[in-house]
Amino acid sequence: MARAHHYKRSKETPQLDITTFLNLMVVLIPFLLVTAVFSRITIQELDVPETAGGSAPDQPKVIVEIVVREKGLEIIEGNKVVKSLAKRQDGYDFGALSQFLAVLKDKYPTKEDATVLIEPDIAYEDVIHVMDAVKVAEVKAEAGDEVQKRPLFPELSIGDAP
Repeated sequence: MARAHHYKRSKETPQLDITTFLNLMVVLIPFLLVTAVFSRITIQELDVPETAGGSAPDQPKVIVEIVVREKGLEIIEGNKVVKSLAKRQDGYDFGALSQFLAVLKDKYPTKEDATVLIEPDIAYEDVIHVMDAVKVAEVKAEAGDEVQKRPLFPELSIGDAP
């Protein structure tokens, strides 16, 4: 009868080799720390448009709305469209928007708020440019090439276009 040879196997726990992972961390952590210093996040403070209701104001309140449409921009003062800016081939005319809003700001110097209404499928970058143009106008100084920033309507509300 043949004997079965039973060899005792020594069961050693395998060692975990993490040197490759540590090499990756040594390179990755400084890279992430360096790039985190140069990244800048800007937060836009927005409000939801107010609905009609509450107590009646002492004097009629002027509403300034900028409607961003696929075909162009509309500036609404109160209940009527006072200016329409058609979309050019290279995009919206943000300079003309700021110039016209500067005229409105001269007309209503105490007004601080405006509403930006946006149609669906408008590019996010265009929305940000419109909000920047509504908040601040860049005005060239008469003497020299110096560009100054003039605040227009810094308190923005945002909503869906009708």
